[in-house]
Amino acid sequence: MNTPMTNPPPSPLLNSAPAVTATAEPAAEKPRILIVDDDSIVAESLADFLARDGFEPATCLSAQEALVTLEKSEEGDSRPFSLALLDVSLPGMGGMDLLREIVKKRFSAVCIMLTGYGTIESAVEALRIGASDYLIKPVVDSELRISIQRALRQRALLQENRTLRKQLDRRHGLETIVGADHRMRKIYELIEAVAPSRTTVLMTGESGTGKSLIAHAIHKASPRSARAFVELSCGSIPETLLESELFGHVKGAFTGAHADKIGRFQAADGGTLFLDEINSASPGMQLKLLRVLQERKFEPVGSTKTIEVDARVILASNQPLEQLVSDGRFRQDLYYRINVVKIELPPLRDRVSDIPQLAEHFLRKHAAELGKQVVGFSPEAIAAIQRYSFPGNVRELANVVERAAVLCRRATIALDDLPSNVTGQEAAKPLAMAGAADEPWTPMTLEEALKEPERQILQRALKANNWNRQKTAEQLGVNRTTLYKRLKMLGLQPEDERAA
Repeated sequence: MNTPMTNPPPSPLLNSAPAVTATAEPAAEKPRILIVDDDSIVAESLADFLARDGFEPATCLSAQEALVTLEKSEEGDSRPFSLALLDVSLPGMGGMDLLREIVKKRFSAVCIMLTGYGTIESAVEALRIGASDYLIKPVVDSELRISIQRALRQRALLQENRTLRKQLDRRHGLETIVGADHRMRKIYELIEAVAPSRTTVLMTGESGTGKSLIAHAIHKASPRSARAFVELSCGSIPETLLESELFGHVKGAFTGAHADKIGRFQAADGGTLFLDEINSASPGMQLKLLRVLQERKFEPVGSTKTIEVDARVILASNQPLEQLVSDGRFRQDLYYRINVVKIELPPLRDRVSDIPQLAEHFLRKHAAELGKQVVGFSPEAIAAIQRYSFPGNVRELANVVERAAVLCRRATIALDDLPSNVTGQEAAKPLAMAGAADEPWTPMTLEEALKEPERQILQRALKANNWNRQKTAEQLGVNRTTLYKRLKMLGLQPEDERAA
């Protein structure tokens, strides 16, 4: 027997109007809407209305319950709520205070305020806090639909802006790292992979290889980018003060402690803490670091109060920690705790192909700071820079370029603008292809002249690698086929082929 269909009972909140299905988000994934009203009849009536319009509703009878529900939806397996309908008059925490908490905690849901006795002042205040709309009960259903669609569009724009901002921040973090060497490309991939997590990162490499820059890039590409990035070089702080710097102290903890002071861990709460030269920490300090990394807890110097922190920790060492562990100078348990994701930074002498790009990068930076129109390097200068071993790595290159930019009186940096330790004995004799001002010019095309620096670079690299072409190609950041073509074009023939 067919049962006659009947219309659902009218909502005590809404004035009826013909139903129009909301299509603000794809039907395949219904937008979730949270209804917060202490009147269960009103809340259920609204939920029925929204369900018929194609939404996925849920109800809460108090602000406290709503906060718990929203938090679970953000952290759990379920989808976050797209929208929250908040009654202004709630027991305990009112609707306006609930709105403030939702905005403060940056939940995904946008909010529409509902009230039976609204005023212009309260409406203005709600919109100022961050509400999408402010409606007076009883609400006409078409008016509510329009308000919901407007709120969902607003949410979509906010999410798009956040995504674009995150992408820009990520690019901004990586754009300061210059280099196309294959080892650097792997490091870029590691940064992208580890940035979203809270995983501890250990960086190793010689001083001046850019460990601080990598730490900044990881922070900028992470969800913590809006919070503090705190940096401390453990090797620059006396042992007696390092504990206070890391964990803070209370007034009177030691001579000179005239006031309470928060430490670097607490300052980095919610953000990122970068500890450089961790290899210089004493055994006692290593034990304290192990505890805070495991438990995320510590006590300031002179205090018995335990403080909990949520700081992402990145550590760096300019000495091989494996050897220090073997020598008994670094705790094995701390080493295993921090060696979760390891990033090894190559010295600059092993990424010769990146030197011209790095030099140009530093030149643009320093020329802009100095207000000078210096636009590049002469072929002799760039060849000399590539021949130099740079024991101080990228930091030394930056200083060399800054000095050259200061001294340069031409549009391009020449050999005599570079320090003697960089030019070496070859500084007194410019490359034959360029021709010094006081030497007779040997007629040649520009293409022929530009081949000479490349020929010298390839010849030096091949000799350094005992004419191993695969190793040479990897060191120069090119594939083997490209190296063969360049060697043939430049008339360079490995010793084994010449012997044949």
